[in-house]
Amino acid sequence: MNINQLLDVIDEALEDGRPMPFTDNRRLVDVDVVQDALDSIRQNLPEEIRQAKEIVNDRNNILGQARREAEAIVREARERAAALTSEQQITKAAQAKAVEILSNAQNEARQMRSGVIEYCDNKLKALEENIAHTTADVKTLRANLRQKNS
Repeated sequence: MNINQLLDVIDEALEDGRPMPFTDNRRLVDVDVVQDALDSIRQNLPEEIRQAKEIVNDRNNILGQARREAEAIVREARERAAALTSEQQITKAAQAKAVEILSNAQNEARQMRSGVIEYCDNKLKALEENIAHTTADVKTLRANLRQKNS
């Protein structure tokens, strides 16, 4: 069951509870049902947190890979430039090409980083909204419990 379904179970347990005599909002509920649902919610929350950590790790891996690729491109450009130093014209052409490759590599790395950050931000935003929704549901249920317990 997902967290929302578990919250529905708690809500049903509250609704199905027998009214206590001489009280307006108090009910007798099956504590085991509510406790089991709360335990399941506690178990599901770490899964969502684990997913967020995986997204961050994926982002770091992608950024690391982009950095390594950019460094390899820069190294290759420098090696090419060093190999072409025998004549002045060839050297100038190689330096221009190295600058071009370096610039392209930096632009590509910037674009990759930007894409990764946007992807991770979107995933984390969705997770944050999910957690916020779940938290709001839990707060509502707790308020209902307190209100019914008053």
